Amino acid sequence: MNHEHYMRRCLELALKGKGNVSPNPMVGCVIVHEDQIIGEGYHQKFGQAHAEVNAINDVLQKHGDQAESLLANATAYVSLEPCAHFGKTPPCADLLVKHKLKKVVIGNTDPFDSVNGKGIEKLKNAGIETISGILDEECRAVNRRFFTRITQQRPYLILKWAQTLDGFFAPSDQTQRWISGAEAKVLSHQWRSEEDAILVGKTTVLADNPQLNTREVKGKNPIRIVIDKSLSIPKDYHIFNGDAKIIIFNEVKTEVINNIHYVQMEDMHFYLPQKIAYQLYLMDIQSVIIEGGANLLQQFIKDGLWDEARIFTANVNWESGIKAPQVNGKIIEEIPVGNDKLQILRQNNL
Repeated sequence: MNHEHYMRRCLELALKGKGNVSPNPMVGCVIVHEDQIIGEGYHQKFGQAHAEVNAINDVLQKHGDQAESLLANATAYVSLEPCAHFGKTPPCADLLVKHKLKKVVIGNTDPFDSVNGKGIEKLKNAGIETISGILDEECRAVNRRFFTRITQQRPYLILKWAQTLDGFFAPSDQTQRWISGAEAKVLSHQWRSEEDAILVGKTTVLADNPQLNTREVKGKNPIRIVIDKSLSIPKDYHIFNGDAKIIIFNEVKTEVINNIHYVQMEDMHFYLPQKIAYQLYLMDIQSVIIEGGANLLQQFIKDGLWDEARIFTANVNWESGIKAPQVNGKIIEEIPVGNDKLQILRQNNL
């Protein structure tokens, strides 16, 4: 049996849950009998059935009375170690044991303390042959947000901005002026639908009055996070329109009013990126797009608190303005998006 072939199918399935399962990982499961897929599933939504449950149910629904005998001679491929603890759902390792699968092939072990190695141990103790580490790097890349949250106790941080060909980010007078084209805007809204939250500073809100939603695509709106030390943004601005939950980091108060969550921080001019990252970790926010302004982006860059940078460069020159942030990382991708060039960098090995 080609373990890599079936694991790649697991990853294809896992990615169908993108944007809907956080803070859980994306997981796919394929069940194979005599080199034929007899069932498959993925984790579709946070709080609902895990990939293994959906795959087993797929076998039961498709194969009726034959399902149990097929499962007892089948191999389950799963991109992440089956859970071994009771969370919002029962342990998936127990489910695989119950149906007496012959073999389980796993991509990554789970870094979460309640699972790490314990799912594999349960399977082996039940006499199920277990193999792990298949396409480990690819599986880890799919769940890099989850791994970052668990191992580094902070969200996966994505820097995003547009810049001119001569390296400018915004006009000096803080007026609104678009740099990138319509195609870049649509792609940016698609990204928003796939991540938990979007972060901007007060200056960006006052200059652009952004909606920070996904109006250009079909998808959920991200949580809106705004830094406003003295709570000076007018209440008639778009961020207060009720489209999505908003978190406002400030030095004045902690209070919840409808979907507005005010979170007070002391001395916000010290270690602000670290404070924000840890607070969002405590709130189970697994991924954040940081959109600006330039000073906020540069603070996260200076402190090394970023995982990915997505930079649109337009084919225009301004000759003056606010300089775009400077970031060094490994170039993962360079592609045209309309008339703009998109460059994606990462600073870690995922």
